[in-house]
Amino acid sequence: QVQLVESGGGLVQPGGSLRLSCATSGNIFSLAVMAWYRQVPGKQRESVATIATGGTANYAESVRGRFTISRDNAKNTMYLQMNSLKPEDTAVYYCNAVLRTTPWSPPINYWGQGTRVTVSS
Repeated sequence: QVQLVESGGGLVQPGGSLRLSCATSGNIFSLAVMAWYRQVPGKQRESVATIATGGTANYAESVRGRFTISRDNAKNTMYLQMNSLKPEDTAVYYCNAVLRTTPWSPPINYWGQGTRVTVSS
């Protein structure tokens, strides 16, 4: 059973920083693209940043220059360093990963349970 578990969320003042982690566990043969999404009540879940196996990253315009996505392929773990946080960054942040559990299985999309980030003074 594959699991993605986020950690690192919390309450931070505007201008502050947080580092989110996404740890994977279970039977993982290969891990492809990983991503961070976020969602606020009443709105659709939106992509924040994605990172390919080789490290190529893409960011939403709203976070570019403030957030940095990274991954440790040896540990199958992903991170999101969030700096200069703004109140509009307040959301539940979700880890997403596309992975195969066996060499012959199709790639499957997995989600974590989310970690809440609140930016407020």
